[in-house]
Parts: sequence; C-alpha cells; structure tokens
Amino acid sequence: TEQEAFLNLWRTYDCLKGLEEAVFSEYQLSAQQYNALRLLRAVHPGSMPTLALGRRLISRSPDTTRMLDRLEERHLVIRVRRSENRRVVEIAITESGIQLLDSMSDRVVSMHRQQLGHLTEPELSAFVDLLKRIRQPHEAADGHWLND
Repeated sequence: TEQEAFLNLWRTYDCLKGLEEAVFSEYQLSAQQYNALRLLRAVHPGSMPTLALGRRLISRSPDTTRMLDRLEERHLVIRVRRSENRRVVEIAITESGIQLLDSMSDRVVSMHRQQLGHLTEPELSAFVDLLKRIRQPHEAADGHWLND
C-alpha cells in the first residue's frame, strides 16, 4: 500500500540521515550547508544569485539567509550585490570553502558507500529512476531536479 511504502521510505531516510549527520557534524556543517557549498563549487569561479541557489538545494528551506550567514561567518562563502541591480545578491564559494570540501571528499564518499554500497549498480540505477518517478508529480515545473 501507499502508506507502507511511505513509512518504509521515511524509516530508510532516518537511517541514512543518521550516518550523514555524523559525518557533517565532524566539519561543523549541516547537510544543507554542505549541499550549498557543493552547488557553489560547481559554478566556481563564478557565482549564482541566492534565489537560484535556494531553488537548487535538495531540501527546501525558508531559512536560506541564515544558513548563508553561518557559512559567510566561517569565510566559506562571500555575498556580493550587483551594481546594476542592488536587489540581487550573488553568492560564491571561497578558497576556504573549496579547501573544506576537498578535505571532506574521501569521508563523504565513504559515507555514501556505507549508506548504499550494499546495492549493485543496476539496483542503484533502478532505485534512482524509481525515486525520480515518485518525486516527479510533486515538484514544481521549474524545479532543478526534474531535468537531472
């Protein structure tokens, strides 16, 4: 049934999230902060508007500004207002942010292996396809994830 499937999905998420939280806490980061840094690294040496970053985050959060404040306090990101439009705030990863991601890389790969390494490549591929299919009717048409 749908309820059984949902409850199993929720329980699985909780199990996997515990492993994630343990790793990211070693670096004083939340999963959301790590994801923001990862997205900003993808556009480095460029930047992106904070609203675009918010749309690309895995989990929607009403508190993106506060999350970015914490990253900026640690000198992991910088924010710049565009001179042609002061309302648009651009965000970019700093060299310190890149160094932090580099230092975490092996640990994150190991975490993902611990989470899902017991599945075969075909199982992982089928799992990803099924998750996309489940998520598709519930995401906004302009959602970043729909085209992945």
